[in-house]
Amino acid sequence: MKKFSCDCGNRLFFHNNHCLACLREVSWCPVCNTLTAFEVSESGLSCARCKSSLWKCANRINYEVCNRSVLAPETPSGELLCDCCVYNKTIPDLGEPGNLERWRELEKAKRQLFYGLNSLGLPHGPGISDDAHGLSFHFKDDETSPKAFWRSIGKKERVFTGHDNGKITIHVREADTVTREKLRVDLGEGHRTLIGHFRHEIGHYYWDLLIGPNEEMLRGFVGLFGDHNADYAEALDRYYKEGASANWQNGFISAYATMHPWEDWAETFAFYLNVVDVMETVNCSELIQMPVPGDFKGLIDLYARFGILMNELNRAMGLIDFLPAVIPPTVLDKLEFVHAVVEKASSTNGA
Repeated sequence: MKKFSCDCGNRLFFHNNHCLACLREVSWCPVCNTLTAFEVSESGLSCARCKSSLWKCANRINYEVCNRSVLAPETPSGELLCDCCVYNKTIPDLGEPGNLERWRELEKAKRQLFYGLNSLGLPHGPGISDDAHGLSFHFKDDETSPKAFWRSIGKKERVFTGHDNGKITIHVREADTVTREKLRVDLGEGHRTLIGHFRHEIGHYYWDLLIGPNEEMLRGFVGLFGDHNADYAEALDRYYKEGASANWQNGFISAYATMHPWEDWAETFAFYLNVVDVMETVNCSELIQMPVPGDFKGLIDLYARFGILMNELNRAMGLIDFLPAVIPPTVLDKLEFVHAVVEKASSTNGA
């Protein structure tokens, strides 16, 4: 994440709604693509930096779950959603206690996801489209008892976090820290985070968009990740009955990645997004000498060494490891493939 600052000189953070020094409202400007303060006049709001006329996202006005703006239309009419909120097709039932707070956390993770995708120049669909690759988000709750977690069957439909033809569903209960941590321990995961769910599921979206229709990419995928035509239901059933093999760390970024080639791709893609986001933050801190641009292996090596340092710092504080994964040569090959796919998509997308 890059550094942001208010016109008053105070440091701003990506999810801020206000500057804590001058108390002005701040927002993400879609024109200059940065977090900046609002200027208020009789004619309305404008970006303090580029002076563009802006409107607040409707989800900020009505629910305070967003901190982004939209370019003011020439003919004012109704309310508008920002470039992140426009992808929502299903929001949580706000009549359910706690769901507004859960939705707010989900939106934070989604905004961070889009920040990373846009930084990489990756294409994404037009939002709430019924097209095959029209990306949309569905935040749903199956209304089970909190004691039973989301895996129990409730009175209504059973909801699973997942992806289907561009439709990404995130279970609302994943925004509960306690519930998510219990599931993390129960399932033996090193990490379980909201941003991790978004990055994993968007990986499936990009497989459909960038790998499946491309014969050359598909051949490269099969050579590294395996045959995607393997029966998914059988693989899922086998994984939850038998788990991963004892030596899975030699070829996979996580135990879940062993389940099926599609999940291996999604887990590796999510890890790639982790690396890119973390190392951008490290680079902006100016505390560590970064490798030369284009040296992807050097970037991964630095990430691993930085991760070891962070692990030691976390252990000193009694926290879980920052980097629970290892990066053996096979996983590095997969990460390089993901990088090549991203680079090609970015260049095709005009980034």
